[in-house]
Amino acid sequence: MGLGWGRARRAGSGADGSSADGSAADGSAAGGSAAGGSGAAGDHASLGRALAIGLMHGPAELLPISSSGHVELVPWLFGWEGVSSDPEVRKAFEVALHAGTAAALLVVLRDEVAESLRELSVNSAAVVALSLAPPVVVGFGLERPIERYLGSPGTIAVGLIAGAVALAYADRSPQERVFEDAKPLDGLWLGVGQACALFPGVSRNGATLTAARLRRFTRVDAERLSRHAALPVIGGATALKCLRLWQRGLPDGSRGAFGVGVVASLVSTLAAAPLIDLVERDRSLLPFSVYRVALGSVALAKVFRERSG
Repeated sequence: MGLGWGRARRAGSGADGSSADGSAADGSAAGGSAAGGSGAAGDHASLGRALAIGLMHGPAELLPISSSGHVELVPWLFGWEGVSSDPEVRKAFEVALHAGTAAALLVVLRDEVAESLRELSVNSAAVVALSLAPPVVVGFGLERPIERYLGSPGTIAVGLIAGAVALAYADRSPQERVFEDAKPLDGLWLGVGQACALFPGVSRNGATLTAARLRRFTRVDAERLSRHAALPVIGGATALKCLRLWQRGLPDGSRGAFGVGVVASLVSTLAAAPLIDLVERDRSLLPFSVYRVALGSVALAKVFRERSG
């Protein structure tokens, strides 16, 4: 799960809250308010952006390309205003997107989840438990520092590229092992991958696929292991952050955008379910790496242009 939709916006702000071009960080400018405009026009713009980002989130979550990286970089690359000028609201919005995606994944993978529960053994439970431990420890200990220091467009782009290189390298490993061969040590490696995915842009799916392929699992079984490792983390992290969000409450005027984002994320995940088969086929994962490097390079180019300008 990502650490906040407001990271890319904050990256262009100075210490006094002003943006790189000297405009106020609260988004007030000649074109309208921070929410993307005033009155009904601003509300419609916010709903439209929430819809577009929610529709993008589902497919990106199912592929090893970093859904959170896309949620951060794509609006920034196109110069879109966020659903809110408040970083906490934007972080909450990303949590809402993941809630929609998690619900859809439970529907899409219900048979696989039920089968795994029926066949649960001491070994498989140990694999899942060890895949959970590293991201839980790192997440609780470093969530805020990661949000604060590693959420700029430049660091997200670096995460995309570094994760792409690791995935391409790992996919050269021989395909010798199947899902049933997984041992607790394999679970620990999957957990390390998930902990690395807390770095923005790395991608949880991509990192767990990388770990599984390095352990010589076939591509099909690496994808299955990736799902089994990721679902508990996605579900648990989403539930925890939704609880925090419920306790804090949503700001006035944001419920519409949140609702649209959740529904769009859920529907787009359901519609994009065939993409799971695309990753699961015994074909090279290199195209995903190439795409990630291309997106990261475009983002870095924009970062350098803005700094030199």
